[in-house]
Amino acid sequence: MEIKVNFLDNLRLEAKFDDFTVVADQPIRYKGDGSAPGPFDYFLASSALCAAYFVKLYCQTRDIPTENIRLSQNNIVDPENRYNQIFKIQVELPADISAKDRQGILRSIDRCTVKKVVQTGPEFIIEEVENLDADAQALLMPEAAAGARTCILGKDLPLEDTIANMSGILARLGMKIEIASWRNIVPNVWSLHIRDAQSPMCFTNGKGATKEAALASALGEFIERLNCNFFYNDQYWGEDIANAPFVHYPDERWFKPGRRDALPKEILDEYCLAIYNPDGELHGSHLHDTNSGNIERGICSLPFVRQSDGEVVYFPSNLIENLYLSNGMSAGNTLAEAQVQCLSEIFERAVKREILEGEIALPDVPQEVLAKYPAILAGIQGLEEQGFPVLVKDASLGGEYPVMCVTLMNPRTGGVFASFGAHPSFEVALERSLTELLQGRSFEGLNDLPAPTFESQAVTEPNNFVEHFIDSSGVVSWRFFSARADYEFVEWDFSAEGENANAEEAATLFGILEAMGKEVYMAVYEHLGATACRILVPGYSEIYPVDDLIWDNTNKALFFREDILNLHRLDDDALEALVARLEESELDDYTDITTLIGVEFEESTVWGQLTILELKLLIYLALQRFEDTKELVETFLQYNDNTVDRGLFYQALNVVLEVVLDDEMELADYEANFRRMFGNPRMDAVLGSVDGSVRFHGLTPTSMKLEGLDRHLRLIDSYKKLHAARASVAG
Repeated sequence: MEIKVNFLDNLRLEAKFDDFTVVADQPIRYKGDGSAPGPFDYFLASSALCAAYFVKLYCQTRDIPTENIRLSQNNIVDPENRYNQIFKIQVELPADISAKDRQGILRSIDRCTVKKVVQTGPEFIIEEVENLDADAQALLMPEAAAGARTCILGKDLPLEDTIANMSGILARLGMKIEIASWRNIVPNVWSLHIRDAQSPMCFTNGKGATKEAALASALGEFIERLNCNFFYNDQYWGEDIANAPFVHYPDERWFKPGRRDALPKEILDEYCLAIYNPDGELHGSHLHDTNSGNIERGICSLPFVRQSDGEVVYFPSNLIENLYLSNGMSAGNTLAEAQVQCLSEIFERAVKREILEGEIALPDVPQEVLAKYPAILAGIQGLEEQGFPVLVKDASLGGEYPVMCVTLMNPRTGGVFASFGAHPSFEVALERSLTELLQGRSFEGLNDLPAPTFESQAVTEPNNFVEHFIDSSGVVSWRFFSARADYEFVEWDFSAEGENANAEEAATLFGILEAMGKEVYMAVYEHLGATACRILVPGYSEIYPVDDLIWDNTNKALFFREDILNLHRLDDDALEALVARLEESELDDYTDITTLIGVEFEESTVWGQLTILELKLLIYLALQRFEDTKELVETFLQYNDNTVDRGLFYQALNVVLEVVLDDEMELADYEANFRRMFGNPRMDAVLGSVDGSVRFHGLTPTSMKLEGLDRHLRLIDSYKKLHAARASVAG
């Protein structure tokens, strides 16, 4: 069969064969428009569809109904060769199908043409011709070897047992995890990306010296984030959850603000209030829960145990969500293991911040010390051989903290990347610094690193630390590279040995915080069948500034969410009120609506691309406020990066408004040529928008029920699995 391909706009492609046309695109994150599946997605779907076709054929010839037959396919990616994959096709059959037909259906799948061609191995011939018309003829890793038991520092169980246990927990929750990619670009440095097949927004990255260690890391991070609800941060969880007996956890409590919106007496303690509300500006309404939006219930608060005396202190869920991101959460085979990981990461981020913002020059690790760790040295040498100078630094600040740093320089672009790692063991901290450096990155990805600077303000700006926290891509000071170190090198060691090593190490790390005068608060979560904890160290482990609780709180969504989701149902008065609130809020016009209201839209839709600016524009248009509309249309066309189709719609709207607002011009004189330029469907939408017969062109109607928002509904379905598990444990 001949398939002809045409190149469309941006990265879109069109394949024509027989009487059919198939369009392929790339996701927006790869610079496409996300308007269609990618070529490889079609390839994966073809074998699943082919398998289903043979099942349908088998059943039709035997009068077997297919309404209750379900089929799915997942591809398991070889971590050492991503082109080597296993396709796992699974079929779910109703109980009333006979054993004979069950075998027949499985054999029919084996006949799949796509499968057989792939198994045989097609040969590709690539050639140039003068004229086409004249001559146009992951799931997870395979199971480990029986009896394999790989033990590494910091883990209380072998990696094989850890992977099996965590995989089982996820399976029992009803989550199907797939491996999207593997990386192993230098010796002894592995990383991978895993995600929930049903809700790909739930994903984590793992890293380690081996593929097994990296997988255990990714699974552990996935489970920690499930336990701490991190995947669902800032998101609206829907009316069912908002009105359920509990929203976050069975032991949560809801407290009403006091008179004049005062903070409830039941939340926080004096130590925390001095940090979070030093000037008395924090009010109860600042702490309403973003996820439920249920203001009537009060302030959702979660219990944490104060480690200094064992007292329970209630922290508003909103406060945790706004300030801490994923810092201070971990899962482990045991609570002590989770605590060590959790506290290590808190020190890693806090010390990193102190070093970067203080522009501290760190001492080099002597070569004779590095030589003690040949596997780590091999990875560093692999980078050096690729032309990337690597600096290995002691970040313990004179032996005070269990932190290391590996910094990579890219002479091709002038960029640098400072990667930090922490653990009571010097070796593990060093290994984590190196594996973090290359987590999910190719050599090409190292070309995007920012250049260092002598501008102190750029380094100390709060968002720079946020960038460092998210993916270590923030700016580093040139002073960091001074050969005159601010501290002497210390070959430190906070580790312990024996069966209780993790418990002893956790006690040591808690002790460091106590000596610093810090109060520590911990919650332990075991509802999902795994041990996880979340540790908060007020005034030390926050990622965002405390002022964000007042000036940039995620619960600003509650001022806009309901009206925006009900946009098509609002009358003119309600629209006037909504646009007035948007203007008065002084929010950045280029904030996307997904972020503003905590609702996920498909990226390729108008909702998925919608910004505050475009929303205001469309409201003004619906209200027939053409001068305000025209001003924002011009801004949109000058600065907004949207799809080609959306840009053309606003080009057409701009010229129509130019005519409408000019008393000396008549639209009828221009309409014919406008239609020739922009096409009838687009001009119908524009003219309808102007005369009021079309409202909010491109935005499909929805509501607080979230109908049609499949991406967000999949996220809520994912959360409901956790909610159900917690409810069952709580009884």
